[in-house]
Amino acid sequence: MAEVQGKWVKLVQNGTGPGARSSHAIAIVGQQVYAFGGEFTPRVPVDNKLHVYDLDSLTWSVADVTGDIPPPRVGVTMAAVGNIIYVFGGRDVEHNELNELYSFDTSTNKWTLISNEDAGPPHRSYHSTTADDRNVYIFGGCGVAGRLNDLWAFNGVDNKWVKFPLPGNNLKGRGGLGLVVAQEKVWVVYGFAGEEVDDVHYFDLAHKKWAQVETKGEKPTARSVFPIFGIGKYIFTYGGEVDPSDQGHLGAGKFSGEVYALDTETLVWKKLEDGADSSNHPGPRGWCAFAGGQCGGKEGLLVYGGNSPSNDRLGDIFFFTPFAEVDGEK
Repeated sequence: MAEVQGKWVKLVQNGTGPGARSSHAIAIVGQQVYAFGGEFTPRVPVDNKLHVYDLDSLTWSVADVTGDIPPPRVGVTMAAVGNIIYVFGGRDVEHNELNELYSFDTSTNKWTLISNEDAGPPHRSYHSTTADDRNVYIFGGCGVAGRLNDLWAFNGVDNKWVKFPLPGNNLKGRGGLGLVVAQEKVWVVYGFAGEEVDDVHYFDLAHKKWAQVETKGEKPTARSVFPIFGIGKYIFTYGGEVDPSDQGHLGAGKFSGEVYALDTETLVWKKLEDGADSSNHPGPRGWCAFAGGQCGGKEGLLVYGGNSPSNDRLGDIFFFTPFAEVDGEK
């Protein structure tokens, strides 16, 4: 029987990088990792530079950009469709929730403001974003009047926002949730809805319907602000906040360092163990920047920075590759 394991590798960082931060975002296009936003001091945006990390040379640089450059922000999200990166929402230096959608063309290094104000989703931060080969999806987050539970899609070809039907009351408004497209469904995994929650829902893109599912197996405890990504029918989660700080966003809660995989067909969770050749496990953390991509020809999850149990911002980079080991062979 296959034992599901994973390999963690800590990546070297050459050049001058953006440094330690949390509540930031990354997107991967080819072998380039683009990082934007975040904080070092709680609730204070660091900068609005677009930092680029090359996965071949393991070197940081700062993109020489033109166009509508977004102001600094925290609690922002990014997702890539082809060679275009989309950046949505967040919270500015005065703690205002934002709702601008920007695109960044990695072939021309140009920023473009696509929508704001009444166009598209309402203002929010600490929402979640994912993408398929056609659309960028936005769900939830902290809105002006409370936590949200709405799902939107932006199609870059049609240049239009679409608002999907709202879910039922059992999918409470939340921030810091996991959002993944798998099996033609948009999955909402866990999050913070006034407390850490452990429910799983999906929106069926073909039938335009919501459903809540009951998962089983080695189910992770309730958590939020965790990295998440999908490969085929599997959704993988790492770390996250399992117990919030009594100081709110100013403090560090209790964090996990575990990796779990959810089979979206059987709805069975499996806890992944570290493979023998893993090096430098990232340990417990949350509020990280993360994205699925390829490194060294392997598909997996890149995790950059985040917040630690000591409330110190982190600046390291790790890449996680899941695999199954059968009778000693990988």
